[in-house]
Amino acid sequence: MELDFPFIWAAIIAFAVLAYVVLDGFDLGVGILFPFFPEKHDRDVMMNSVAPVWDGNETWLVLGGGGLLAVFPLAYATILPALYAPLIAMLLALIFRGVAFEYRWRTKRAEWLWNWAFAGGSTVAAFTQGVALGALVQGIPVANRAYSGGWWDWLTPFSIMTGFALLIGYALLGATWLVMRTTGELAERARWFSLVTAFGTVAAMGIVSLWTPFLKPEYLDRWFLYPGALFTVIVPLLVGAGLYGIVTGLQHKKDTRPFLCALGLFVLAYIGIGISFYPYIVPTSVTIWDAAAPDESLKFLLVGAAVLVPAILIYTSYAYWVFRGKIDPEEGYH
Repeated sequence: MELDFPFIWAAIIAFAVLAYVVLDGFDLGVGILFPFFPEKHDRDVMMNSVAPVWDGNETWLVLGGGGLLAVFPLAYATILPALYAPLIAMLLALIFRGVAFEYRWRTKRAEWLWNWAFAGGSTVAAFTQGVALGALVQGIPVANRAYSGGWWDWLTPFSIMTGFALLIGYALLGATWLVMRTTGELAERARWFSLVTAFGTVAAMGIVSLWTPFLKPEYLDRWFLYPGALFTVIVPLLVGAGLYGIVTGLQHKKDTRPFLCALGLFVLAYIGIGISFYPYIVPTSVTIWDAAAPDESLKFLLVGAAVLVPAILIYTSYAYWVFRGKIDPEEGYH
């Protein structure tokens, strides 16, 4: 049986993007919550909780973006011109945020500056990722295998809504991460933020989910005709179960459960996006097969991916295993 290499690579890139969202999402969420914890000691602990793993989480973003360029060059050449502004803003925000991890610990006089670089970089990166996602979902016009829209097509009420939705969702991941990793008053405050952002995330998911099917006729058919309609019925029940798990976990101080349930909400949302998109990689203009590089290139690159992806999974898992458990407030990573 002939292997469908474009489909295999689409699955690999989809996995890389999901891995980035669920892993980098919580450390971006910690930065989003940073201004709400004014005490220096709390901020030190918050940064220490993600310092050992944050840069490894970024690997999945590189893999997703690099893979898109190598494997689906037409999609890369179409999506980037449509989303230059939010993507450049995201990359600049991630740079400032990354520098803040190192420089905040090396100065007292300018510590406030790096606090804002960390918080601002996290917030801008999360918001622009959501805006880019919303712009992609609402569709990118393509003519003659090139982007045919304007400079500001990405900026719409829907993309602004998805930007805020992802901002709230990442804050939920960050808050539940702090509940799982910290103790004392910091953990108790994080528990409150987890509860607030959990309801905010579910509300935002509801708004975006109700809005999305009416953006394109293809989405409407996908969600309300068989077999997609089955997922439409099941998703609200699963989201409700996730919210219940977060709330009960917070109430009964099962500190790992809220974080896992929050991740579950993101996985559900991601599956929903995948159902809306498939088989398009540039909705609703370019399919996976239209955008793919020649099969010979895909086969060659797949050999590298077969080595690279397991290696990333192994060292990522090892890092989380080594730095598992509650953070000792008196110890620092730096």
